[in-house]
Amino acid sequence: MGVQDNTLGSCYATLGFNSIPFSITPDTSLAFPGAQYVSAYNQLYYACTNGALAVLSAEIGLGKTLLIRCLIRALPTHVKIAYLINPLLDQVALLREIYAEFNGGDPPAHEHLPSLHHALVNLVLRGAARGHRYVIIVDEAHRLSTEALEALRLLSNLETEQVKLISLVLAGQPELERTLSLRAMRPLRERIGAWLRLRPMSRGECDAYVRHRISRTHTDGRFAFTPAALWVLHWRTQGVPRRINLAGERAVLLASTHNTRRVSWTMVWDACNEFAKVWK
Repeated sequence: MGVQDNTLGSCYATLGFNSIPFSITPDTSLAFPGAQYVSAYNQLYYACTNGALAVLSAEIGLGKTLLIRCLIRALPTHVKIAYLINPLLDQVALLREIYAEFNGGDPPAHEHLPSLHHALVNLVLRGAARGHRYVIIVDEAHRLSTEALEALRLLSNLETEQVKLISLVLAGQPELERTLSLRAMRPLRERIGAWLRLRPMSRGECDAYVRHRISRTHTDGRFAFTPAALWVLHWRTQGVPRRINLAGERAVLLASTHNTRRVSWTMVWDACNEFAKVWK
């Protein structure tokens, strides 16, 4: 479906876009190759292919989910992935979902925790004999219970004499760090091989991010934010990518109403004002 298929899309098409540049959905084709994202991606990829445990923490809107989806798309086919987006599960439901993800969608027959754990271990051991590796990725992991985290730790202990068989990636808001700092979490915390934190973008990163998004979605590149507009965009959004996308989308539409391909600082200012109360 092209951007010309609806009223909002027609505005973008008139400005010369072939797709929406500042959508807040995690579109991997628009992933920004900023230094911190490339570094985090490389470390997560290593963890997923080497049986390590990694933690990715960041405030809301800094790009955790997009980074995770880029990672999932890039992992080799012999790596079996359980991607959990609903962390509000008890231990039984958690293990059942992991088993089903590893087993191509087929749920286990077992209903009780010890038998579930045993079945999952056997599934992984059989797969490892065929050359498979396994990764559990939990988004919104700050909402996991301590019991669920302990169940994940026990699974991540599974290993042969040479390698760990299950990698674990926990991605969540800073509350995850506070949970992992608890004394009860020490056995899990001491296994963390990579502890990554995303930060808001600097002024230069924000400028590069906007230009990257436009270059990937505009037909001829003759659309731009003025230097003053970029300065205001970074100042008002505090370098948070989701905010940049929200304000950027509104600013582009304001440019459309003014029939111009240059976004001014006043357009960005007006766009940010629409979200000022939410961003406080």
